[in-house]
Amino acid sequence: MDFKDEIRQFAKRVDRLLPQIKTEEATKTSLIMPFLKILGYDVFDPFEVHPEFVADIGIKKGEKVDYAILHDNKPVILIECKHYADGLDPHNSQLFRYFHTTEAKFSLLTNGLEYRFYTDLVTPNKMDEKPFFEFKVTDIKDNEIVELRKFHKSVFDLDSIASAASDLKYFNELTILANAEMQNPTDEFVRYFTKQVYPSLVTAKILEQFTPLVKRVFHQIVNDQIAERLKSALKKETEIELQNPPVVEPEPLIVTTQEEIDGYLIVKSILRKDIEVGRVFMRDNQSYCGILLDDNNRKPICRFYFTPNRLRLGLFDKDKKEIKHDISQLDDIYAHAEYIAETVNNYG
Repeated sequence: MDFKDEIRQFAKRVDRLLPQIKTEEATKTSLIMPFLKILGYDVFDPFEVHPEFVADIGIKKGEKVDYAILHDNKPVILIECKHYADGLDPHNSQLFRYFHTTEAKFSLLTNGLEYRFYTDLVTPNKMDEKPFFEFKVTDIKDNEIVELRKFHKSVFDLDSIASAASDLKYFNELTILANAEMQNPTDEFVRYFTKQVYPSLVTAKILEQFTPLVKRVFHQIVNDQIAERLKSALKKETEIELQNPPVVEPEPLIVTTQEEIDGYLIVKSILRKDIEVGRVFMRDNQSYCGILLDDNNRKPICRFYFTPNRLRLGLFDKDKKEIKHDISQLDDIYAHAEYIAETVNNYG
């Protein structure tokens, strides 16, 4: 099992374990120690993972941090643990006090769900207030797994991670900023784009007019990119299937049209933010094309009734009663995005 699969498997196990974890100590043994093990460290070897690591502060002796990962008998990562239900407030963290007293270049603040990695980008030997890398293990992205793997014992390189930390920190902050602007664009953001296309003075009234337009533009760009990638992926799958056709009895009366394929890609694009798109299946029939969750007839998402002269979309209420809607073009499916997402949510 590769690193990515181990992390994904661990993430699934975390949700199941949470109701049984009542204390900070249980958080360490059930969540944090297994996580360190996935990173390749022997949690039972104090020369590798040192529990209750002493980090004396001035005249205060015997001050301890929960764990320290050692390399050549020197600390490289200090780890402070919280109960999974506790928030991670770095201002109250002991790591700020411990960081400059040791040779460690990195510190990790975690409650077993959220992981925040810190270093000293702003002031040497003083831990930054903001992490340069953070993620939630139950919602970890593929690109975050790539960054996390750099901390694996087998590839850990202090200088390499330190040199990349600055770019990673600002990349994450820019990502957060860009997402915020796309969801709720500020006046400055809207003004910048409006001035490029509007010939006159950009007044408050013009800003009010252009704000929803700018928001729609960026949402459309994202939707188009997702649809294009899904279409490309489906095309590759189709090419593979054509090269290695399955031995099945043909169904000559059933013809899957390009419109049905495009509609299927639109539904996938709508649901991408809520579920794994691999759970969305298309099953064509003589009278309609069905879109199913988990390829299960008992979990219909919607149905397409597409003919050369008429486009109709079948949607299902919570009692699985079908309601048909006329649409003028395939993009009209997006107008029913919330209803489609709610249908899937009803299946749990």
